[in-house]
Order: sequence, then structure tokens, then C-alpha cells
Amino acid sequence: MAEVAQRPIIIRRSRGKAHGGHHGGAWKIAYADFVTAMMAFFLLMWLLGSTTKGELEGIAEYFKNPVKVAMAGGSGSGDSSSVIPGGGKDLTSRDGQVKRGDVVAKKRTINLEAAQAELQKIEQIKLNTLKKRMEDAIDASAMLRQFKNQMLLDITSEGLRIQIVDALNRPMFASGRSELQPYTREILHEIGKMLNDVPNQIALSGHTDSAPYQGGEKGYSNWELSADRANASRRQLVQGGMNDDKILRVVGLSSAVLFDKNNPMNPANRRISIIVMNKQTEDSINKDGEAIKVGSADVLSSPKL
Repeated sequence: MAEVAQRPIIIRRSRGKAHGGHHGGAWKIAYADFVTAMMAFFLLMWLLGSTTKGELEGIAEYFKNPVKVAMAGGSGSGDSSSVIPGGGKDLTSRDGQVKRGDVVAKKRTINLEAAQAELQKIEQIKLNTLKKRMEDAIDASAMLRQFKNQMLLDITSEGLRIQIVDALNRPMFASGRSELQPYTREILHEIGKMLNDVPNQIALSGHTDSAPYQGGEKGYSNWELSADRANASRRQLVQGGMNDDKILRVVGLSSAVLFDKNNPMNPANRRISIIVMNKQTEDSINKDGEAIKVGSADVLSSPKL
């Protein structure tokens, strides 16, 4: 029995059943860590992409100097809003570290002015392009080319102005009437086609020289004549292909605005002025129209005294 108790205990293991290598589970833990890291990375990218510039600046400032942001109060995220008051020296601040209302309003005003300036610049380029296109069309057309000296194009504060003026022996209208000459109709037809290609609205004005209208004492004067000639020109522009709703204003100015102020009897004072209006001029006319409507409504609704 003593020999049996002293016999050593031998444990035999089969080498073919050992665990390890690709049969182990350590790779699963590594893969799980990798997936978690990727999720965190994409979540970080999404947060950065959806965060405003002001918030990013606030976060960056916090990591640069956390004590300064903490002492100044606020949410520590730039322009972001918070239900907790902003704190700091300005106790009324509720948006970030400082009260930024005035600064934001100033920035918006500057941006609005810059945007308006950019729109005006683009519009000016379009009007200059239209002017060049019309000048090229006049040079390319044998019919229009003979009236080149009577078709004056220039850029004004209101937009592109196209003036068709009378010459000494080549009037645009029948004498003392609103009937257009055949060549005037053709000129207006060609202009109407080109004006229909731009979105701008049109203003038309008729002008006469200072010679009094015969029989004007009976009621029909240069004022009526200039207005009738402007409307006759409008009809020919529409017949040439221009949409009628592009016309925003048609007026007769008689001899109130002379082309040649030094010579009121100059035939060039008898003219039709077509203005391709810029946005500023269109808005001004529309506002004036709204003011007239409001004023008329006030008069109509006011009680009788």
C-alpha cells in the first residue's frame, strides 16, 4: 500500500486537441473594437458636419483655453443657444459667451449690401451684353443700318435706354400725328424681338419738340400727342414679338425733357425713349404704384366730413 501511495500521478494531454490560433476567440474582440472605433469616427464626422461655424469656434476656443470660457460663462459652443443664461459681464446674454445681437445684425447688413452690389453688377453686365447685341444687330441689318444715327443706345441709372429720334428729313411719325412711318414699324419690330429675350421690364416715353401743337387750345396738345406716340410704339413692339406684360410704364412727356436743351426746336427732341429697366428702377415704380393704391384706398374709405 505504501508503494501505491508514493507512485507519481501522470496527466496525459493530447496535442491535437489544444486550442489557439484561428480556432481562438481573440480576433472577435479585436474586430468588435475596430467596428466600435469606426462607428465613433463616423459619428464624429457627422457631428462636425452638422455643427455651425460658431459652435466649432467655441469648441476650439474651449480646448485652447477652457478656464477663460468657463469664467466668461455661457454654453462654451460659440453662437449656439442655450437654456442656461450666458453669464459673464452681460447678465442679459443668453447666447454663448458674449451678447452678439449687434454684431450679427451688422454682419447681416454688410452681407445684404454685398449681395445687392453683386446683383447690380451682374445686371449691369447683362444690360451691357444686350446693348452690344443690339448694336451688332443694327450693323448686320441693311434696313436698320441706314437708321443707325437715329437709334441711340446708352446705359443710364435706370437701365439700358434706347432712343429713336427724328432726323431733319426722316421723321419717325407723320407730322402732328401718332401714325408711325413704315420704317419705324420695322425698327420697333426688330427691337421687340430682342427685348423679349431679357427678363427686365420696359418703360416707354414719348417726347416732342417745343413747337406748339396746332389747335392745342381746343384740348389736344403735345402732351396728348407724345402719349399717343408712346402707345403706338408699344403696340408695334408687341407686334414684333415682345410680351405685352413686359410694359410697366407708358408716358407722354411733351417737351418737358428735351434731348437738345440748347435748341428746343431740334428734330431730335421728337423721339421715343425705351428703357430696359434695372431692378432698382422696377422696384421704385412698383412701390410708387402701391403707395398710390394705398392712398386711393384711404381716400375712398375715409368718412365724409
